[in-house]
Amino acid sequence: MNRSDVDEARMALREIFAETPLQLNEHLSRRYGAEIWLKREDLSPVRSYKIRGAFNFFRKVIAGGATDKTFVCASAGNHAQGFAFVCRHFQVPGVVFMPVTTPQQKIDKTRIFGGEFITIRLVGDIFDQCYAAARAHVEEVAGLMVPPFDDLDIIEGQATVAAEIIDQLPQGTVPDLVVMPVGGGGLSSGMTGYLKDIVAPEGFVFTEPAGAPSLKKSLEAKEPVTLAKVDNFVDGAAVARIGDLNFEALKEFSPDQVLLLPENAICVTISEMLNVEGVVLEPAGALSITALEALGAERLEGKTVVCVVSGGNFDFERLPDVKERAMRYAGVKKYFVLRMPQRPGALRDFLNLLGPEDDISRFEYLKKSARNFGSILIGIETSQPENFSALIERLEAAGMGYEDITENDLLASFII
Repeated sequence: MNRSDVDEARMALREIFAETPLQLNEHLSRRYGAEIWLKREDLSPVRSYKIRGAFNFFRKVIAGGATDKTFVCASAGNHAQGFAFVCRHFQVPGVVFMPVTTPQQKIDKTRIFGGEFITIRLVGDIFDQCYAAARAHVEEVAGLMVPPFDDLDIIEGQATVAAEIIDQLPQGTVPDLVVMPVGGGGLSSGMTGYLKDIVAPEGFVFTEPAGAPSLKKSLEAKEPVTLAKVDNFVDGAAVARIGDLNFEALKEFSPDQVLLLPENAICVTISEMLNVEGVVLEPAGALSITALEALGAERLEGKTVVCVVSGGNFDFERLPDVKERAMRYAGVKKYFVLRMPQRPGALRDFLNLLGPEDDISRFEYLKKSARNFGSILIGIETSQPENFSALIERLEAAGMGYEDITENDLLASFII
């Protein structure tokens, strides 16, 4: 990667927005005994870094004479919004293909950013169907497909994040660790390419959701791997296959440098950053901060750490689910199926087993499984995880049958 080209792209970006801030976060710095800097890409005009790559792609092809083309993208998220914003800036026509299942909020936001210069087409129930329709439209109108990550101009645009970081750190400061989220690899391949002569190779930390480990699996296989199944909860980073150009740029890194983070742990970060810092993060935007807990205070102490906060397009309708997941991961909420005797006073006996900090959040009679026993689904919240150990001891001492279904994903998906 040519750093002067990235610097040129960075200067060109000032046409549409000022550089996003690099903020020293006192809360996280105190927790880990380190200097934790957050690169706030959630504060870009479209609340993610995706606008950078889209702008750089458009800038270059328009300079090359492609002013009469229709630009096309397939996306239900941040790429669509960045694409739409840039279409309006350059006043060129664009068509955004989105799955029919895309939340209305994302459709409306994309339309606002693009205005009269974009058309939104809802096609297919899943992204693959939507992408195929977009490719067919490109052929039909001789248009230009704007890829989300697997393109050199897109990668170069995302690398401007790194260029800004180096200028924004105190003079003479070099990061010991740079923590980045990975989806398709556009951001990480751009940043590592720009920083390779500044940050030691082992100083790069890549983060992926546990349900979408495309980079880690590809590094282990030494070639791009297509995942058979992806958990879409962290939708901004849930990619089944890392880009070919992106893998080529990242292939020399060790699989051990890729941290796989549980989706529920990411929810803890979202909740904490909202409640403590007033920062709204989408799941992918919380990845790099969640990685700090996995890295641990021992490794972080005394270090200068930069975490890329990649986006803040969070749908608040998801907040109850995020809170639920966070509490379960923190061990302060559990679900049990109880085998309750069918006799007067049985429920009172159970309630007497609860501790002073145990609160029933759900109570549902399921069915009478036998003449003398019935099944009850119960959700319990408490203040400390160790309270559940004490409760379970009391349940067993009382001879009350129970099953903890908190981590039974299949059963919980039907009942909870």
